[in-house]
Amino acid sequence: MTFVQLIDCRTDRFDEMNRLMDTWVEQTKGKRTATHAVVGKDRSDASHYIEIVEFPSYEEAMRNSGLPETDRIFRDMIALCEETPTFTDLDVVWDEPLNPAVAREFFEEAGRSDPASLFERFTEDYVDHDPSNPGDLRVDAAREQYEGWRRAFEFTFRIDDQIAQDDRVCTRWTWAGRHTGDFLGIAATGQSVVMTGTTWHRFRDGKICEGWWEYDRAGLMEQLGAFGE
Repeated sequence: MTFVQLIDCRTDRFDEMNRLMDTWVEQTKGKRTATHAVVGKDRSDASHYIEIVEFPSYEEAMRNSGLPETDRIFRDMIALCEETPTFTDLDVVWDEPLNPAVAREFFEEAGRSDPASLFERFTEDYVDHDPSNPGDLRVDAAREQYEGWRRAFEFTFRIDDQIAQDDRVCTRWTWAGRHTGDFLGIAATGQSVVMTGTTWHRFRDGKICEGWWEYDRAGLMEQLGAFGE
């Protein structure tokens, strides 16, 4: 179970505190078990800071606290604070990254949902970047392209990996389909085909506003016999 530690402190020497944390990061390379750290400043009190440190588990956090570098930095931190920092230990019981969840829903529903309900996850000014198209597509054209794929294949996506950074989510996927209709001039073959790809989605206000697609369309065409023997 993911474990989070909140460190609540007051100091007028934040620049020194910040350099102290940089020192800890540098000195604990290859040793620390913390996976994510965030420092927040109280908008109503300029001397009030909270650091949020995430660990894979409570046990990993305890192993991290046992490092001599951690102990040394903690003692230096106390010296910079107006009073001894307080610690709050939290076992994470709910953790749902919201943008990745929307991207995941899109791929899970693609091939199953009708275009109207599937594209409810997109903004009206959505822009689609796909190297197989002569230019970028707006949301209506992207919806029409999806309808074309639905006419040509019965298909589903399997999500292999997802990572998120700021307002963007990257999904690595495997697409599997059965060729049931005309696709780029190739009449339905009934053949089962597989294709892999990666999609970056950019989000605004919880909806997808831009997408970048990279996928093995050449491999798909080869499976359909487009290149001959």
